Parts: sequence; C-alpha cells; structure tokens
Amino acid sequence: MADSKPDKPGVIAPPPLIFLAGILLGVLISWYWPGSFWPDSVRYVAAAVLVAAGFFVAALAFYRFRNAGTNVEPYKPTTAIVTDGPYGWSRNPIYLAMVGVTVGTAIALDNFWVVVMLVPVLLIMHVGVITREERYLTEKFGDEYRRYQNAVRRWL
Repeated sequence: MADSKPDKPGVIAPPPLIFLAGILLGVLISWYWPGSFWPDSVRYVAAAVLVAAGFFVAALAFYRFRNAGTNVEPYKPTTAIVTDGPYGWSRNPIYLAMVGVTVGTAIALDNFWVVVMLVPVLLIMHVGVITREERYLTEKFGDEYRRYQNAVRRWL
C-alpha cells in the first residue's frame, strides 16, 4: 500500500481559536495585573474602525476563496491559489484581519495584555500555521505558488 500524505497543510489548530486563546489569556492576565493604555476619548472609535476593517478584509478574502471554489478552512484541501482581491497585497489577509480584530478588541477592552499576547499568538501562527500552509501549497502547486510568494508579501 502506498504511503500518501493527506491533502491538507496540517495546521496545529484553527487560526481563529489561536487568536481567541490570546485574547482570553490577555483578559485573564489583566485580572491580576491591570494594564490600561488607551484614552477613553478615542478608544471606542479606534476599536470600531479596527474591528470593522478586520471583518471587511476577512469578508473580501472569504468571498475570493468561495468564488475560486477552494476551501477557506486551512485544515481542508486547497484546490486553487487565490491571487486577486486582498490576496493581491497580502498572502495572509484573513490572518491580518484577525490581528486587526484582536487589536481592536484590546482597545475596546482597554487591555494592554491582549496586545502583548499577540506576540506569542503570531509566533504560534508563524510556526504552527503559516509555514505549514506555505510548505503544503509549495508541494501542491509548485512554481505557481512560488511565483505568487515572490510577487506578494506574507503580511503587508
């Protein structure tokens, strides 16, 4: 029997759960060591802008995936490389959107620790999700994906 690899990148966890864990850990830490960082006068406006922008970018990215007929979920097979829309300026616009929503949430909660937790979240995302996805896409799509990598930055 031939040894075949599953047609998926093998991410360690769904990215929204990784970001949510960082937010929850930041909230938990703030119960013990409160840390405020944003003045109330602009806090809710800044938070709303970041969260709305994050959801807008994510919606555009989801639409492009669905329009291309490929899966959005990183634990399912990819059937096409999407290079237009927000994927024309970032290889990871959904993850970038999650960063915006996380920072917006931190501002809305006036919680410095949620922002601090972005550091380990982004490290986990890099090692446990993004590099695995990139390896999978390179193995599956070869030169087509390499050209895309060379043309578009990972984040911005």
